[in-house]
Amino acid sequence: MEEVTRSQLSASETEKGVQTPPEGTTDGTHLSNIHDGAPPPMDGGMNAWLFLAACFAMEALVWGFAFTYGVFQAYYSDIPQFKDSGNIAVVGTCAMGIMYLDIPLVFAAYRQWPRYQRLGCGLGVLMMCAALGLSSLATNTNHLIITQGIFYAIGGSIAYAPCILLMEEWFDRRKGLAFGVMWAGTGLGGAVLPIVIEQLLGKYGFRITLRGFAVVLFVLTGPLVYFVKPRVLIPASRPSPPPPSFRFLFTSTFALFQFCNTIEALGFFLPSLYLPTYAGMLGASTSLQALTVILFNSASVVGCVLMGAIIDKFDVTICILVNTIGSTLAVFLIWGFSMSLAPLFIFSIVYGLFAGSYTSTWPGIMREVVSQKPSAESSMVFASLAAGRGIGNLVSGPLSEALVEGLPWEGNVGWGYGSGYGSLIAFTGVTGVVGGGSYLARRMKWL
Repeated sequence: MEEVTRSQLSASETEKGVQTPPEGTTDGTHLSNIHDGAPPPMDGGMNAWLFLAACFAMEALVWGFAFTYGVFQAYYSDIPQFKDSGNIAVVGTCAMGIMYLDIPLVFAAYRQWPRYQRLGCGLGVLMMCAALGLSSLATNTNHLIITQGIFYAIGGSIAYAPCILLMEEWFDRRKGLAFGVMWAGTGLGGAVLPIVIEQLLGKYGFRITLRGFAVVLFVLTGPLVYFVKPRVLIPASRPSPPPPSFRFLFTSTFALFQFCNTIEALGFFLPSLYLPTYAGMLGASTSLQALTVILFNSASVVGCVLMGAIIDKFDVTICILVNTIGSTLAVFLIWGFSMSLAPLFIFSIVYGLFAGSYTSTWPGIMREVVSQKPSAESSMVFASLAAGRGIGNLVSGPLSEALVEGLPWEGNVGWGYGSGYGSLIAFTGVTGVVGGGSYLARRMKWL
């Protein structure tokens, strides 16, 4: 793996508040994962795999629920309380977008006070549960935006951030694979939860469904907090780290990757939001509508693990090119010509496999940026990439409403492009092409 060498990391540990302290450092408190004064090994061993399993499950529940919003959107659009309210799509983009966008702030706080990462993880879980409970009382979309959107997202990022920050303590040579496995949790949660949510919404309505999931979320994520812990205990006397360097933001390498990352995010989230609605337009039942999201998320599980494995071995722009070709061909040639459920299901699988694994290329981008700017911390590079994706996600909500308003192109062109969602399909495909621009930049010697 062409990664920052272990010796480089060791040399900069005193400058990086989120990096592993010197091995064997303790504050005199017994730590269950330290044996005979030595920390658990990296890249393997029971403790490392338990940590990764906890991160996978946390990812599945926190992000998996956010990625099921397409099912909620189809439901909200059909009930009297919300169907005449605007900005239904904004709820979902807030939930996902803010979880990306506020990551730099959450990372900075955990970096300054690393001993409180596990406590913060628990508080984040409680905030998510409270947000879902409050959203069950909503009477208009503004209430949903504030609770199921904004507050859930803030709690989710507070709970989720330690998983990212501590990953580099537990995995080095297998970092790309570890991140890919963790991010596959989103796909698994997004594959299972739509089935459950769709059934609960149909039987009990959104109020009981949201309250019930809040309870389930607390019961399932609470025990995971124990395993989301540092590999080496942080000493109480450890001084506050210096402010992180953000000079990498002004390098051409990061700027190009970030531009492509943000543009790709503008279109990436739209299929998961609109596939159930599109399937309903084709006459699908509510179960088959939810199946589009299930297939998309299931395929992304495979895509994330595969991309996580190859990103450790190949140039990052080659990996991004693979994502780009697969996802854009799926949009233009499969979704664009889908006027029945069978090709729409095929599109959900292919798009999930390729586009769903885009974030699994981030370890490669982090590696690239740090190699160009050694003062950069990989965790802050990650946070900045997440913020860029969050910007794209937040903008995509109101933008998508504008793209489908009045059902443009309906009847003027053929196939899916003439369904009223043609402009949405075309926009998703174009942003996917731009998202792969880093490959061209590499060929032009700009990277």
